Amino acid sequence: MSEKEELEEEETSKQKGYRLLGILDVQKTPCAREAVLHGAGASLAAGLLHFLATSRVKRSFDVGAGGFLLTTFASWCYCRVSNARQRAQQRIVRRGIENKLIYQGTGADPRTSSGPS
Repeated sequence: MSEKEELEEEETSKQKGYRLLGILDVQKTPCAREAVLHGAGASLAAGLLHFLATSRVKRSFDVGAGGFLLTTFASWCYCRVSNARQRAQQRIVRRGIENKLIYQGTGADPRTSSGPS
């Protein structure tokens, strides 16, 4: 293979990303990576603890799978809500900075006590 072909192959592999179950692009979906990692950890912990407590393999697997689904969904929802809050705060700060730049030094500046006449 030539260098050009190798570079093209690297670029396409970077663009593809990692797809979970062929449907979820983990690199491009916000919060997906963290949610799946939290779910995997919770799945392992829940399944192992249930197995140590009961010694029932099938039921422990079911508890682990349920723990994965529940934790992944809860973690994804929490992350999305916090991202939405952060974006809202960023919009408020951005508007405040824009207003400061617009009104600074004018008679309509809300920080001055006289205000518009």
